[in-house]
Parts: sequence; structure tokens; C-alpha cells
Amino acid sequence: MTFRRALFIFGSLILTLGTSVAFAQEGAAAASTNPYSALGAALAIGLAAFGGSLGQGKTAAAALEGIARNPAAQPKIFVPMIIGLALIESLVLYAFVIAFMIK
Repeated sequence: MTFRRALFIFGSLILTLGTSVAFAQEGAAAASTNPYSALGAALAIGLAAFGGSLGQGKTAAAALEGIARNPAAQPKIFVPMIIGLALIESLVLYAFVIAFMIK
């Protein structure tokens, strides 16, 4: 498990640092005042997406477990699950917007 974790962290680091070429801009006028703004934006959206995906996974697992135990409760579980998933996803989208505002 530790090898997988180390591989995930290494891959995330390479992906985060490797995208700096994509953010390169020509000219001094286009240069940002803070050199770490791209890193901050990437970290913000990365952490939000990671937390959102964990939350969505737990929500779906709990809802499906509840439906599996009591199939008659499916209409009562499904709608709150969809609302919860929408609220979780909205937090990720807010982080995406804030990441663009940081940049």
C-alpha cells in the first residue's frame, strides 16, 4: 500500500509541476506578480477534486448499501443522494472558479 501511495504522490507531483510549460506566457507584460499563483491554483482545484471525489464515493456507497438492504426505500434514498451529490460537486466547481481567480 505504501508503494501505491508513493507512486500516487510522485505522479501527482510530476503532473502538477509538468504543467508549468502549459502556463508559460510570452512577454513581461503577461507575467504574473506572484510566481506561485499557478501552483496555488493547481493545489486548490486538486484538493477540492480529491475531497469531492471521496465525498461522492462515500455518498454513493452509503446510498447503494441502504437500497440493497431495503429496496422499498429506493425513492426516499435516491432524491436526497442526488441532491447531496450536486452539493458536493458544486464545491468542486467553486474551487475551480477560485483557481481561475487566483491565476
